Amino acid sequence: MKRDFWRKSTIAVIGGGSWGTVLANLAAENCPEVRVWLRDEESVRAVNATRSHPKYLPDIKLNARIRALHDFERVFDGGVHAVIWALPAKACRERAREAARFFTGSEVLLHATKGVESESLKRISVVLEEEIPCPRVGVISGPNLAHEIATGKPAATVVASRFREVVEAGQEILSTSKFRVYGGTDVIGVEWAGTLKNVIAIASGWLDGLGLGENARAMLIARGISEMVRLGTAFGGQQSSFLGLAGVGDVIATCTSPLSRNYRVGLGLAQGLSLDAILEELGSTAEGIQTARTVWVFSRERRLHVPIFERVHRVLIGELSVAQALDELMSEPVSQDISVS
Repeated sequence: MKRDFWRKSTIAVIGGGSWGTVLANLAAENCPEVRVWLRDEESVRAVNATRSHPKYLPDIKLNARIRALHDFERVFDGGVHAVIWALPAKACRERAREAARFFTGSEVLLHATKGVESESLKRISVVLEEEIPCPRVGVISGPNLAHEIATGKPAATVVASRFREVVEAGQEILSTSKFRVYGGTDVIGVEWAGTLKNVIAIASGWLDGLGLGENARAMLIARGISEMVRLGTAFGGQQSSFLGLAGVGDVIATCTSPLSRNYRVGLGLAQGLSLDAILEELGSTAEGIQTARTVWVFSRERRLHVPIFERVHRVLIGELSVAQALDELMSEPVSQDISVS
């Protein structure tokens, strides 16, 4: 019965970057109508005319059930059953305020933003709950390199919510023969896992930029996960979330692939490029840059030992070179406790 309901539903996707576009394409395999909100009219015309997204996924054919729109009123016209929120963290509160009056409160709201609000440290589910009159909120997060999923390569994600119907909706809307959707209840842990791994991915890019090999990457990933657990549990997440698909799984994907924007930031820095030049070439958001600063402030205030996060932040603000940061990390005192925490 629930399956039939979602397979007859109208879905809205707020945000048409690479990941939002891929989520829309997944939903269109299962649902009769998917409306994608894009911020500029030129992109709307391009998507509707070419059935592709020339800016982000020019080589991917979009499902005919997808329709791009520029204003929220048209996106919500006649009602939608579920909303997938796929905007950068820095844009979430402002856009949520704009869209709020079009929600009825009956929608399922799933966000796919791997970041937090910079000044408040609020998770995106909290930001959405504060601005939108929609109580049933959840998060989508996992090892999800958008271009691989768009080309039909197998992948999986986690949908977490305190509402069972939200998890079930996410599974029915997004599951395909090549995309598995697991459920969970630890919203805090899943959100922070997806956010924190971006910083580790920047550091991983350093290693390849300097040609330091796979042993170094394995060391970085292992110690990075330890720091993620330390931070994530301090924020209220469960340790198990950082050791599963949304944590370890996402870390491995983003720390080893040039498709990862945050990895490419680290790679460029190690190759001597300026941060401005790297971001101009990316043409899209790398959430780990802001996360590094925000989390470093939090960890310093609480005296949490997170040396990788500290060095990434200091490199990004120009206080250290990549080589200096790696030298300092290799000079850190060795703990006798090798547990994950």
